[in-house]
Amino acid sequence: MRKSFLTTAVLAVGLSFPLVANALKVGVSWSNFQEERWKTDEAAIKGALKSAGADYISTDAQSSSAKQITDVESLISQGANALIILAQDNKAIAPAMKAAADAGIPVIAYDRLISDPRAFYLTFDNMEVGRMQAAEVLAAMPHGNYVFIKGSPTDPNADFLREGQQQVLEPFIDSGEIKVVGEQYTDGWLPANAQKNMEQILTANNNKVDAVVASNDGTAGGVAAALAAQGMVVPLSGQDGDHAALNRVALGTQTVSVWKDSRVLGRKAGEIAVELAKGTKMDQIKGATKWNSPDGTAMTAEFLTPQAITKHNLDVVVKAGWITKAELCQGVKNGPAPCN
Repeated sequence: MRKSFLTTAVLAVGLSFPLVANALKVGVSWSNFQEERWKTDEAAIKGALKSAGADYISTDAQSSSAKQITDVESLISQGANALIILAQDNKAIAPAMKAAADAGIPVIAYDRLISDPRAFYLTFDNMEVGRMQAAEVLAAMPHGNYVFIKGSPTDPNADFLREGQQQVLEPFIDSGEIKVVGEQYTDGWLPANAQKNMEQILTANNNKVDAVVASNDGTAGGVAAALAAQGMVVPLSGQDGDHAALNRVALGTQTVSVWKDSRVLGRKAGEIAVELAKGTKMDQIKGATKWNSPDGTAMTAEFLTPQAITKHNLDVVVKAGWITKAELCQGVKNGPAPCN
């Protein structure tokens, strides 16, 4: 009887030990962690994983598609049970998707599309972001010479945004009230590339530019620098709610930053990654919907709702704890609330 008790005890210990030792691991592959906003996303992901008792591991591809492939392989070798991938290149990421699928590891395509039915696509509604950007710039400048500074040509989001912008502006372009005098993709979404593109467009048009629809706050920053060098301020859009961009809205040098609360996006990514790692099917995730990508790939996705932030509602981001009043209002004199 004593022997039986000891055997039972040993089995119980042996069975319980792996539950403690083998906590779930979620690997995150960042395309370029140098951008301000990804640090906010990361904190939210970490928070969600900590609450679920899961571990966080990550890599930074530093804007290299080739490095991202080896990064994902590294995360797999480190024992990741689920992957969150912010893809540098929608097509170049394919070998990493195959490696994850071969290892039976679920993948979340984070904020940027990966056209693969095995990936759960989690993002904000990027066409709606584009529509919001265009609507706010249009309200500020309903006619004149427009420039479009788009995102990276390797990121499908760039075209989703542009399509949303076009839906709003096309009637005014067709009527001749708006003339498109420049349109450029921005390699890697890098502000320096956006600035260079804008400088070239300004030169080609003898500075006769009345409005710029820039697709995110990083590119808007590059555009703002190019405009400032010429002593110009024109209606200008962006997105992400970067602190520098919100300060530009308060200063009056940027018209709108469409806020995608990445704290919500990151938290949901962490929560969904844990569910997928535990075996939950993609279509059983709360909020999941069926969606076809532009190339016809049948995907499972969830789309979150963005919010346009202009000089009229800057208090929203302060009240939400996204940015402090001091950061928002730096250098602002007699600006909009809460900077007045």
